[in-house]
Amino acid sequence: MAKSKLIAMNRKIEEKVVGGYKKIENGAVGGFNKVADKFVDNYLTREGESIEGARARLKEEQREREDARR
Repeated sequence: MAKSKLIAMNRKIEEKVVGGYKKIENGAVGGFNKVADKFVDNYLTREGESIEGARARLKEEQREREDARR
């Protein structure tokens, strides 16, 4: 009986801790993505290009530089 109460309490604690961690993680990742999107929008997009388009272009350019280096 006592063992099952401890197990149940540990599961409740686990859910709270993991839930809190997930909220912090999502907030940090979301904040980083907002800052990164703003940076790409302000400094790396070309005229009429979307943020996603700029990211794809930059990724392609990076891949070309790596291939040329090999």
